[in-house]
Amino acid sequence: MNAERGRPRSFDPDLALEQATEVFWRHGFQGASLAELTEATGLSKPSLYAAFGDKESLYLHCLRRYADRAIALQTAWLEQEADTRKAIEGFLRASAQLQTDPKLPGGCFIVNGTADCGAPTTPPAVEAALRNGACGSEQRLLQRLQQAEKAGELPAGTSAKHLAALFSAVLTGMAMMAKAGQPRDKLLEVVDAAMLAWPQPGSRRVKAR
Repeated sequence: MNAERGRPRSFDPDLALEQATEVFWRHGFQGASLAELTEATGLSKPSLYAAFGDKESLYLHCLRRYADRAIALQTAWLEQEADTRKAIEGFLRASAQLQTDPKLPGGCFIVNGTADCGAPTTPPAVEAALRNGACGSEQRLLQRLQQAEKAGELPAGTSAKHLAALFSAVLTGMAMMAKAGQPRDKLLEVVDAAMLAWPQPGSRRVKAR
């Protein structure tokens, strides 16, 4: 039997991945059922597996798709502003807007998905990909802050590593708030509070060891 059987003539792999991504984004790997995935994509189970592999493989496809987009957006947000403080604040504000976009499932695909980490039935490859993705934003923040450190934008003794960890934690917290239905204004208030931690000229901080 042809593997194409049951697949709509207008089958669009990119659109099917987009639809599957929304299901996984909303429910995570464990919570997303095959019934929901087939309904969202319009594909039968055999056709879905023929196109993307099993549920684990499909999830990894969706995660890579989301991560690639997130990397592109985060890189653009962090690089489009010359002033590092404004770049970080703009990045956080843009993230808050994206996380609360009513057209999207809410929160962050990766942060939502990490709830499955540690579960005995979560495939090792899924858990590893989620943990790796969770570190990505912090690394991009750190790179931007290290550039600022080298350029003399940060007061002497400032720890770029500590700041990156702080702002990464803020991103994660906002994603969880958005997933729980908190309004955008609330997330933006968190951004305002987080930016109060930005080191001021003359402040003394201990560098990370």
